Amino acid sequence: MRAILRRAQSAVALLAILVLAVIVSPVAADGSRIFLEAGNLTDILRQISLIGMISLAMTFVILTGGIDLSVGSILALSTSLTAMLLTRAWPTASYGSHIAMAILGSMAVSTLAGAVNGLAIATLKVQPFIVTLASMIGLRGLAKWLTNNENIDIGFGRDVAARFAEIFREKAIVIGAFAGSAAIFWALLDRTVFGRHVRAIGDNEKAAEYAGLPIRRTKVWVYSLTGLLAGVAGVLYASENHQGNPNAGVAYELDAIAAVVIGGTRLSGGKGSISGTIVGTLIMGVLTNMLRLNNVDSNVEMMIKAVIIVLAVAVQRERNG
Repeated sequence: MRAILRRAQSAVALLAILVLAVIVSPVAADGSRIFLEAGNLTDILRQISLIGMISLAMTFVILTGGIDLSVGSILALSTSLTAMLLTRAWPTASYGSHIAMAILGSMAVSTLAGAVNGLAIATLKVQPFIVTLASMIGLRGLAKWLTNNENIDIGFGRDVAARFAEIFREKAIVIGAFAGSAAIFWALLDRTVFGRHVRAIGDNEKAAEYAGLPIRRTKVWVYSLTGLLAGVAGVLYASENHQGNPNAGVAYELDAIAAVVIGGTRLSGGKGSISGTIVGTLIMGVLTNMLRLNNVDSNVEMMIKAVIIVLAVAVQRERNG
């Protein structure tokens, strides 16, 4: 019953922000509300997709009672590797195989980075905050070292990188990647034994240990999946921005955590849902779009978001009594 109530409250909050966005939306020359234009609505979905994918994985991390501060740096490493691999000359590879190897290589490294986080947390018993803070610093440094602290431009001309950017920057691809990831992670959490293990560990890790649940293996998988989705987001970032940027993804971890918390996932673990995270991501996206359509200063935007996050946590504490 409490879970249903949490989801209902998040949905009501989203509906309220949508109504407010329509009311305050600037009016186009033809008298229509700019916010309601199809192009603007799909732009919102596109803009939230990268953070949304990271938020899906962050939901699993927080459900285990953990936190992952390294996702922004993993995205930066992934987008940098993607650009590096696309601009490297592979004479015997076709365009298709070259693109596939660049994407798979970046995703493999990102997943490995997440797995290392999970192994350190599960095996060395170091706090997730400390491990992922160290990874955030180290992986950002690795991305900058690999690129000599420079952006790698891609997608200009008629080479393989241009073909990559042309394909993967399409709205349908970006939004579809988010939608597909959401469906997979929803099924993983709500329809599998793995999902039940994730919730049980966050709810009471000691009890889960006594029950014989595979705590270490579950944590390694959770952080590996987080690295994987951050890697996918990095690939899409490279295509959308036509560059591999070692400084990309700064503060993405905070946006992802905010979306998860606003969506009703309990920071101490055990309680939460993928559907709630999707709603939380949409709330953040609609709010951002509403403020920018009305030319609200970006600094004011950050302050408003800060207030919303605090209110979301306060409401969450009231729900949990």
